[in-house]
Amino acid sequence: MDDKCNVLANEKKSYTSVDAGIHPREAADFHYKNAAGLVAKAMQKAEIEFNELDLIAFSRGPGLGPCLRVGAVAARTLSLTYNLPLLGVNHCIAHIEIGRKKCLCEDPIIVYASGANTQITGYESGYYRIYGETLDIGIGNMLDVFGRELGLGFPAGPIIDEMYFKAEKLVELPYSVKGMDLVFSGLLTAATQKIGKEKKEELAFSLMHNAFAMLTEVAERALAHTEKKELMLTGGVAASRALQEMMQKMCTARKSEFYVCPKELATDNAAMIAWQGLIEFKAGNKMKVQESYIRPKERTDQVKVNWR
Repeated sequence: MDDKCNVLANEKKSYTSVDAGIHPREAADFHYKNAAGLVAKAMQKAEIEFNELDLIAFSRGPGLGPCLRVGAVAARTLSLTYNLPLLGVNHCIAHIEIGRKKCLCEDPIIVYASGANTQITGYESGYYRIYGETLDIGIGNMLDVFGRELGLGFPAGPIIDEMYFKAEKLVELPYSVKGMDLVFSGLLTAATQKIGKEKKEELAFSLMHNAFAMLTEVAERALAHTEKKELMLTGGVAASRALQEMMQKMCTARKSEFYVCPKELATDNAAMIAWQGLIEFKAGNKMKVQESYIRPKERTDQVKVNWR
Protein backbone atom coordinates (compact mmCIF):
# COMPACT_ATOMS: atom_id res chain seq x y z
CA MET A 1 0.00 0.00 0.00
CA ASP A 2 1.46 3.38 -0.98
CA ASP A 3 0.59 6.91 0.16
CA LYS A 4 -2.20 7.00 -2.43
CA CYS A 5 -3.91 4.15 -0.58
CA ASN A 6 -3.54 1.66 -3.42
CA VAL A 7 -4.22 -1.71 -1.84
CA LEU A 8 -1.66 -4.24 -3.06
CA ALA A 9 -3.05 -7.13 -1.00
CA ASN A 10 -5.86 -7.49 1.51
CA GLU A 11 -5.99 -11.18 2.31
CA LYS A 12 -8.66 -12.45 4.66
CA LYS A 13 -9.80 -15.68 6.28
CA SER A 14 -12.74 -15.28 8.64
CA TYR A 15 -13.83 -17.35 11.59
CA THR A 16 -17.40 -18.56 11.20
CA SER A 17 -19.82 -20.60 13.27
CA VAL A 18 -22.90 -22.51 12.15
CA ASP A 19 -24.73 -22.81 15.47
CA ALA A 20 -23.47 -19.85 17.53
CA GLY A 21 -21.73 -16.50 17.44
CA ILE A 22 -18.07 -15.81 18.08
CA HIS A 23 -16.36 -17.88 20.77
CA PRO A 24 -13.37 -15.67 21.77
CA ARG A 25 -10.96 -18.54 22.47
CA GLU A 26 -11.96 -20.50 19.36
CA ALA A 27 -11.64 -17.36 17.26
CA ALA A 28 -8.19 -16.65 18.73
CA ASP A 29 -7.09 -20.22 17.96
CA PHE A 30 -8.35 -19.78 14.41
CA HIS A 31 -6.33 -16.56 14.07
CA TYR A 32 -3.23 -18.24 15.50
CA LYS A 33 -3.43 -21.12 13.03
CA ASN A 34 -3.95 -18.88 10.00
CA ALA A 35 -1.80 -15.81 10.74
CA ALA A 36 1.48 -16.97 9.21
CA GLY A 37 -0.15 -18.34 6.08
CA LEU A 38 -2.13 -15.14 5.48
CA VAL A 39 0.95 -12.95 5.87
CA ALA A 40 2.84 -15.11 3.39
CA LYS A 41 -0.08 -15.05 0.95
CA ALA A 42 -0.37 -11.25 1.21
CA MET A 43 3.34 -10.73 0.58
CA GLN A 44 3.20 -13.05 -2.42
CA LYS A 45 0.16 -11.30 -3.88
CA ALA A 46 1.69 -7.85 -3.35
CA GLU A 47 4.95 -9.07 -4.93
CA ILE A 48 7.12 -7.34 -2.35
CA GLU A 49 9.73 -8.37 0.22
CA PHE A 50 9.82 -7.47 3.91
CA ASN A 51 12.81 -5.15 3.36
CA GLU A 52 10.54 -3.01 1.16
CA LEU A 53 8.08 -2.34 3.99
CA ASP A 54 8.06 0.85 6.07
CA LEU A 55 6.02 -0.34 9.01
CA ILE A 56 4.20 -3.20 10.73
CA ALA A 57 0.78 -2.03 11.95
CA PHE A 58 -1.73 -3.92 14.08
CA SER A 59 -5.09 -3.35 15.74
CA ARG A 60 -4.64 -2.79 19.47
CA GLY A 61 -8.36 -2.36 20.17
CA PRO A 62 -11.20 -2.25 20.69
CA GLY A 63 -12.06 -5.90 20.29
CA LEU A 64 -11.88 -9.34 21.85
CA GLY A 65 -8.77 -9.60 23.98
CA PRO A 66 -7.69 -13.12 22.93
CA CYS A 67 -7.96 -12.21 19.24
CA LEU A 68 -6.18 -8.88 19.65
CA ARG A 69 -3.30 -10.63 21.42
CA VAL A 70 -2.74 -12.97 18.49
CA GLY A 71 -2.50 -10.00 16.12
CA ALA A 72 -0.19 -8.10 18.46
CA VAL A 73 2.14 -11.09 18.90
CA ALA A 74 2.30 -11.63 15.14
CA ALA A 75 3.06 -7.94 14.58
CA ARG A 76 5.79 -7.87 17.24
CA THR A 77 7.37 -10.99 15.76
CA LEU A 78 7.51 -9.47 12.27
CA SER A 79 8.79 -6.16 13.64
CA LEU A 80 11.63 -7.77 15.58
CA THR A 81 12.49 -10.33 12.90
CA TYR A 82 12.79 -7.80 10.09
CA ASN A 83 13.80 -4.76 12.16
CA LEU A 84 10.75 -2.74 11.13
CA PRO A 85 8.91 -0.01 13.09
CA LEU A 86 5.80 -1.17 14.95
CA LEU A 87 2.58 0.76 15.52
CA GLY A 88 -0.72 -0.25 17.09
CA VAL A 89 -3.83 1.64 15.96
CA ASN A 90 -7.46 2.01 16.93
CA HIS A 91 -9.70 -0.37 15.00
CA CYS A 92 -12.70 1.99 14.85
CA ILE A 93 -10.68 4.95 13.60
CA ALA A 94 -9.11 2.71 10.95
CA HIS A 95 -12.61 2.10 9.60
CA ILE A 96 -13.17 5.86 9.45
CA GLU A 97 -9.93 6.87 7.78
CA ILE A 98 -9.82 4.32 4.99
CA GLY A 99 -13.46 5.10 4.22
CA ARG A 100 -12.75 8.82 4.19
CA LYS A 101 -9.81 8.28 1.83
CA LYS A 102 -11.55 5.91 -0.56
CA CYS A 103 -14.80 7.90 -0.66
CA LEU A 104 -12.91 11.17 -1.19
CA CYS A 105 -14.97 12.93 1.46
CA GLU A 106 -13.46 15.61 3.65
CA ASP A 107 -15.35 16.04 6.92
CA PRO A 108 -18.30 13.66 7.16
CA ILE A 109 -20.53 12.46 9.92
CA ILE A 110 -19.55 8.81 10.15
CA VAL A 111 -22.13 6.11 10.76
CA TYR A 112 -20.06 3.13 11.88
CA ALA A 113 -22.32 0.08 12.00
CA SER A 114 -20.71 -3.30 12.59
CA GLY A 115 -21.11 -6.44 14.68
CA ALA A 116 -19.74 -5.06 17.90
CA ASN A 117 -19.94 -1.33 17.26
CA THR A 118 -22.65 1.17 16.41
CA GLN A 119 -21.46 4.77 16.58
CA ILE A 120 -22.24 8.12 15.00
CA THR A 121 -19.05 10.14 15.06
CA GLY A 122 -17.49 13.26 13.57
CA TYR A 123 -14.19 15.08 13.73
CA GLU A 124 -14.12 18.02 16.12
CA SER A 125 -11.23 19.82 17.88
CA GLY A 126 -8.61 17.12 17.46
CA TYR A 127 -10.75 14.06 18.23
CA TYR A 128 -13.42 11.90 16.64
CA ARG A 129 -16.32 12.80 18.89
CA ILE A 130 -19.08 10.27 19.50
CA TYR A 131 -22.43 12.00 19.02
CA GLY A 132 -24.47 8.86 19.53
CA GLU A 133 -23.90 5.13 20.07
CA THR A 134 -25.49 1.89 21.15
CA LEU A 135 -26.04 1.52 24.87
CA ASP A 136 -26.19 -2.27 24.74
CA ILE A 137 -25.33 -4.38 21.68
CA GLY A 138 -24.00 -3.56 18.25
CA ILE A 139 -26.49 -3.55 15.39
CA GLY A 140 -24.60 -6.32 13.60
CA ASN A 141 -24.65 -8.52 16.70
CA MET A 142 -28.38 -7.95 16.96
CA LEU A 143 -28.90 -9.10 13.38
CA ASP A 144 -26.68 -12.16 13.87
CA VAL A 145 -28.42 -13.21 17.10
CA PHE A 146 -31.79 -12.88 15.42
CA GLY A 147 -30.48 -14.83 12.45
CA ARG A 148 -29.37 -17.67 14.70
CA GLU A 149 -32.83 -17.74 16.27
CA LEU A 150 -34.20 -18.17 12.75
CA GLY A 151 -31.67 -20.96 12.11
CA LEU A 152 -29.63 -18.99 9.57
CA GLY A 153 -26.17 -19.51 11.14
CA PHE A 154 -23.39 -16.91 11.43
CA PRO A 155 -23.04 -14.35 9.96
CA ALA A 156 -26.74 -13.88 9.29
CA GLY A 157 -26.80 -10.21 8.23
CA PRO A 158 -26.52 -10.75 4.44
CA ILE A 159 -29.33 -13.33 4.45
CA ILE A 160 -31.62 -11.15 6.56
CA ASP A 161 -30.92 -8.24 4.21
CA GLU A 162 -32.30 -10.30 1.32
CA MET A 163 -35.38 -11.19 3.38
CA TYR A 164 -36.01 -7.48 4.00
CA PHE A 165 -37.22 -6.94 0.43
CA LYS A 166 -39.59 -9.93 0.44
CA ALA A 167 -41.91 -8.74 3.24
CA GLU A 168 -45.46 -7.54 2.71
CA LYS A 169 -46.22 -5.94 6.08
CA LEU A 170 -44.58 -4.25 9.08
CA VAL A 171 -44.86 -6.10 12.39
CA GLU A 172 -45.15 -3.84 15.43
CA LEU A 173 -41.84 -3.86 17.35
CA PRO A 174 -40.09 -1.48 19.83
CA TYR A 175 -38.35 1.66 18.60
CA SER A 176 -35.79 2.78 21.21
CA VAL A 177 -33.87 6.03 20.80
CA LYS A 178 -32.55 7.55 24.02
CA GLY A 179 -31.59 11.11 23.15
CA MET A 180 -28.71 10.54 20.73
CA ASP A 181 -28.13 6.94 21.80
CA LEU A 182 -29.66 3.64 20.69
CA VAL A 183 -30.95 0.52 22.42
CA PHE A 184 -31.36 -2.67 20.39
CA SER A 185 -31.87 -5.44 22.98
CA GLY A 186 -35.60 -4.78 23.50
CA LEU A 187 -36.18 -4.78 19.75
CA LEU A 188 -34.30 -8.08 19.46
CA THR A 189 -36.23 -9.71 22.32
CA ALA A 190 -39.60 -8.64 20.95
CA ALA A 191 -38.79 -9.89 17.44
CA THR A 192 -37.47 -13.20 18.79
CA GLN A 193 -40.65 -13.74 20.80
CA LYS A 194 -42.72 -13.41 17.62
CA ILE A 195 -40.85 -16.15 15.74
CA GLY A 196 -43.40 -18.77 14.73
CA LYS A 197 -46.23 -16.26 15.06
CA GLU A 198 -45.28 -14.10 12.09
CA LYS A 199 -43.61 -14.83 8.75
CA LYS A 200 -39.81 -14.88 8.94
CA GLU A 201 -39.47 -12.36 6.12
CA GLU A 202 -41.82 -9.90 7.79
CA LEU A 203 -40.07 -10.23 11.15
CA ALA A 204 -36.70 -9.68 9.48
CA PHE A 205 -38.05 -6.66 7.62
CA SER A 206 -39.61 -5.15 10.74
CA LEU A 207 -36.52 -5.70 12.89
CA MET A 208 -34.24 -4.12 10.31
CA HIS A 209 -36.65 -1.31 9.45
CA ASN A 210 -36.86 -0.16 13.08
CA ALA A 211 -33.13 -0.58 13.76
CA PHE A 212 -32.13 1.26 10.60
CA ALA A 213 -34.70 4.02 11.14
CA MET A 214 -33.33 4.53 14.66
CA LEU A 215 -29.80 4.79 13.29
CA THR A 216 -30.88 7.14 10.51
CA GLU A 217 -32.72 9.39 12.97
CA VAL A 218 -29.66 9.86 15.15
CA ALA A 219 -27.41 10.36 12.11
CA GLU A 220 -29.73 13.12 10.85
CA ARG A 221 -29.62 14.83 14.23
CA ALA A 222 -25.81 14.71 14.14
CA LEU A 223 -25.81 16.33 10.70
CA ALA A 224 -28.15 19.05 11.93
CA HIS A 225 -26.14 19.67 15.11
CA THR A 226 -22.73 19.87 13.43
CA GLU A 227 -23.94 21.44 10.18
CA LYS A 228 -21.67 19.05 8.28
CA LYS A 229 -22.66 18.39 4.67
CA GLU A 230 -21.37 14.84 4.23
CA LEU A 231 -22.33 11.48 5.71
CA MET A 232 -20.30 8.29 5.33
CA LEU A 233 -21.50 4.78 6.12
CA THR A 234 -18.93 2.15 7.09
CA GLY A 235 -18.59 -1.10 9.06
CA GLY A 236 -19.85 -4.55 8.13
CA VAL A 237 -23.52 -3.53 8.20
CA ALA A 238 -22.75 -0.80 5.66
CA ALA A 239 -23.11 -3.50 3.00
CA SER A 240 -26.85 -3.65 3.71
CA ARG A 241 -28.81 -2.37 0.71
CA ALA A 242 -31.73 -1.61 3.00
CA LEU A 243 -29.62 0.62 5.25
CA GLN A 244 -27.98 2.34 2.30
CA GLU A 245 -31.35 3.19 0.77
CA MET A 246 -32.68 4.64 4.02
CA MET A 247 -29.56 6.76 4.63
CA GLN A 248 -29.54 7.94 1.01
CA LYS A 249 -33.14 9.17 1.25
CA MET A 250 -32.36 11.07 4.44
CA CYS A 251 -29.24 12.70 2.96
CA THR A 252 -31.06 13.63 -0.22
CA ALA A 253 -33.78 15.33 1.81
CA ARG A 254 -31.11 17.26 3.73
CA LYS A 255 -29.12 18.06 0.56
CA SER A 256 -26.11 16.31 2.05
CA GLU A 257 -23.60 14.13 0.21
CA PHE A 258 -23.86 10.42 0.99
CA TYR A 259 -20.94 8.00 0.77
CA VAL A 260 -20.59 4.27 1.41
CA CYS A 261 -17.18 2.78 2.11
CA PRO A 262 -16.35 0.08 -0.50
CA LYS A 263 -17.59 -3.29 0.79
CA GLU A 264 -14.17 -4.96 0.85
CA LEU A 265 -12.84 -2.14 3.03
CA ALA A 266 -15.96 -1.55 5.15
CA THR A 267 -15.87 -4.95 6.85
CA ASP A 268 -12.97 -5.78 9.18
CA ASN A 269 -9.84 -6.07 7.04
CA ALA A 270 -6.07 -5.73 7.10
CA ALA A 271 -5.81 -2.87 4.60
CA MET A 272 -7.57 -0.41 6.89
CA ILE A 273 -5.15 -1.21 9.72
CA ALA A 274 -2.19 -0.81 7.36
CA TRP A 275 -3.51 2.53 6.09
CA GLN A 276 -4.17 3.84 9.59
CA GLY A 277 -0.68 2.80 10.68
CA LEU A 278 0.82 4.53 7.66
CA ILE A 279 -0.90 7.89 8.15
CA GLU A 280 -0.11 7.90 11.88
CA PHE A 281 3.52 6.92 11.24
CA LYS A 282 3.87 9.75 8.73
CA ALA A 283 2.41 12.10 11.36
CA GLY A 284 5.29 11.15 13.67
CA ASN A 285 3.60 8.55 15.88
CA LYS A 286 6.01 5.92 17.19
CA MET A 287 5.79 2.90 19.47
CA LYS A 288 8.34 0.75 21.24
CA VAL A 289 7.77 -3.00 21.35
CA GLN A 290 7.39 -2.86 25.14
CA GLU A 291 4.61 -0.27 24.66
CA SER A 292 2.64 -2.39 22.18
CA TYR A 293 0.08 -3.75 24.61
CA ILE A 294 -3.51 -4.19 23.49
CA ARG A 295 -6.42 -1.97 24.53
CA PRO A 296 -9.60 -4.08 24.20
CA LYS A 297 -11.86 -1.30 25.49
CA GLU A 298 -10.24 1.75 23.86
CA ARG A 299 -12.90 4.17 22.64
CA THR A 300 -12.87 6.13 19.42
CA ASP A 301 -12.92 9.46 21.28
CA GLN A 302 -9.89 8.57 23.43
CA VAL A 303 -7.41 8.83 20.54
CA LYS A 304 -5.78 12.17 19.77
CA VAL A 305 -6.01 12.79 16.04
CA ASN A 306 -2.72 14.40 15.00
CA TRP A 307 -2.72 13.40 11.32
CA ARG A 308 -5.49 15.73 10.10
